[in-house]
Amino acid sequence: MAGALAEVLGEVLVSADGEEVSVSALAARGVSLVGLYFGCSLGGPCAQLGASLAAFYGRFRGEAAAAGGQRLEIVFVSAEQEQQQWQEAVRAMPWLALPFADKHRKLKLWNKYRVSNIPSLIFIDASTGKVVCRNGLLVIRDDPEGLEFPWGPKPFSEVVAGPLLRYNGQTLDSNALEGSYVGVYFSAHWCPPCRSLTRVLVESYRKIKEAGQKFEILFVSADRSEDSFKQYFSEMPWVAVPYADEARRSRLNRLYGIQGIPTLIVLDSKGDVITRQGRVEVLNDIECHEFPWHPKPVLELTDTNAVQLNEGPCLVLFVDSEDDGESDAAKQLIQPIAEKIIAKYKAKEEEAPLLFFVAGEDDMTDSLRDYTNLPEAAPLLTILDMSARAKYVMDVEEITPEIVEAFVSDFLADKLKPEPI
Repeated sequence: MAGALAEVLGEVLVSADGEEVSVSALAARGVSLVGLYFGCSLGGPCAQLGASLAAFYGRFRGEAAAAGGQRLEIVFVSAEQEQQQWQEAVRAMPWLALPFADKHRKLKLWNKYRVSNIPSLIFIDASTGKVVCRNGLLVIRDDPEGLEFPWGPKPFSEVVAGPLLRYNGQTLDSNALEGSYVGVYFSAHWCPPCRSLTRVLVESYRKIKEAGQKFEILFVSADRSEDSFKQYFSEMPWVAVPYADEARRSRLNRLYGIQGIPTLIVLDSKGDVITRQGRVEVLNDIECHEFPWHPKPVLELTDTNAVQLNEGPCLVLFVDSEDDGESDAAKQLIQPIAEKIIAKYKAKEEEAPLLFFVAGEDDMTDSLRDYTNLPEAAPLLTILDMSARAKYVMDVEEITPEIVEAFVSDFLADKLKPEPI
C-alpha cells in the first residue's frame, strides 16, 4: 500500500498539530480508503463541507477506535496561496494534509484527478491509488452513516435500475436500455448552456435514430423543482429518471463524478463509458457522422473543445493552417505518441496525464497565443497547464516524432522547467 500511496501523496503528510506523518504509517492503522479533500479555508462552500466532513470523519474514527483499526483517512490538498492561511486551515482539521511546501505535487494532484472546482472530495483505494469515487460530496450527503463504505463504482445497469419516465408521461423499466448506446444527460432548465445544448441534442437524437442506431438518452435532472423538471422534460423526446427519485439521480451523479452541467456521458451497449465529452462531440459533429463518438487520440482545437484546455496539461502543436495538409500531417505526427501514452495509462486504469491537440490559425487560436504569451512561430510545440498557469515551449524549425516523444517524456518525468502564463 505504501508504494502506491507514496506515488500519489509523497512520503510525508502533516497532522493538525504540525507533526510529520509517514504515508507508510497509514497501512499500520488499517486505512483502506483515502479521501483527497481539495479546498481552502475561505468561502462558504468549503466551510460548510469542512463541518459536515468533520462529523463524517469523526464517526469513522469512533468506529475505528472501537474496532481497533482505521478504515478511512482524509488528506487536505489546499488551494491556499499563503502559508499562514494554510496553517490556520490545517489546525482546524482533524485529518492530515499535504505539506504546504510541496506545491508541485499539489498541482499534479489537481491535474491527475481533473479537479475543476472546490470543494471537491475524491476517494482513492489505499492499496492501489486508484479512484473509487469521484464525487465524495454526495457520499457525505447520501450516506452519512457510511453504510455503503467503501462506495466503489457499480455497473450502470445496477445504479439506474427502476422505472423511467417517457416524455409522453408513460413509464418503462430501465432494462429497456439494455443493448442500446445510452447518453446519460446531466442538465437543468435554469442553466442557459444546458438549454442551448438540449436544442442541438434533440436534432442529434433524431438523426441517430433515423439512421437506425439503437440509441437512447437518459435525462438526469439538476432542476430545482419538479415543475421546472416537467417543463424542461416536455422539450425532450427521450427518457428520464423520475424527479422524485432523488437517491437514484444522486447515485448516477456519484457514479460519473459529475462536477458541472451540462454533461453528456455516452455509454456502449454494455454500459461502459465511450466518452465523457459527449457535449463537445455533439457540437463538433452536427450531422452525427462519427457517432458513437469514440475518443480520438489527437483533436483539432476548436471553439467547442477549447474548454478541455482547463481540464489538465495539454500538448498543443500550433501549425500554419493556410497549408491544407499541414493540420492532417501534424495529427499523423502526434498520433502514435498520443496512442502510446493513452494505452499505457489505460492499462493502469488511469486517465492519460495529457490531452493532445493540433491548432491552426483562427481567432480562437490567436486569443490562446495572446493569453499564454506564445511566440508567433509555426510549427510550435507546447504543453499548456492552465491550472498551474504554466507553459513549456519547444520552438524549433522542424518538429519530428523524436522531438515530440522526448518533449512528452521529459514533461512526464518532471525534467522540464515551466514558464509562467
